[in-house]
Amino acid sequence: MNIISGIDITAGALSAQRMRLDIVAQNIANAETTRTPGGGPYQRQIVSFETELVKQAGGQSLHTVRVSDISPDKTPGQQVFNPQHPDAGPDGMVQMPNVNLAYEMVDLITASRAYEANLAVAKNARNIAMKTLEIGK
Repeated sequence: MNIISGIDITAGALSAQRMRLDIVAQNIANAETTRTPGGGPYQRQIVSFETELVKQAGGQSLHTVRVSDISPDKTPGQQVFNPQHPDAGPDGMVQMPNVNLAYEMVDLITASRAYEANLAVAKNARNIAMKTLEIGK
């Protein structure tokens, strides 16, 4: 029997939230990128989660979360008039990325708090395991 089975579940959630934090950071870093290697402006990336069944020793099944997909947000970005920009069209308009910094900051805070909550669960599971081992001495 795994005395700290909560760690296995929390590890998946920590990994998923870390990936979400990385993607949000990437979105923020590319908020002004008007030209990508694939052509056109940067497209915001969206992280999708799904539950995953984790089989435990003894036949127990537990659920954790994992990243199921990272996909581009297909909504168009703003068009800004800036005839001096190297990516401006003949009309002086520049197609900007579809990254909204306010949304990204909310997503960043939400992912950070979820990460902290899962980390607290891992720390508590560890403390419980340590207390259990102390009792067994």
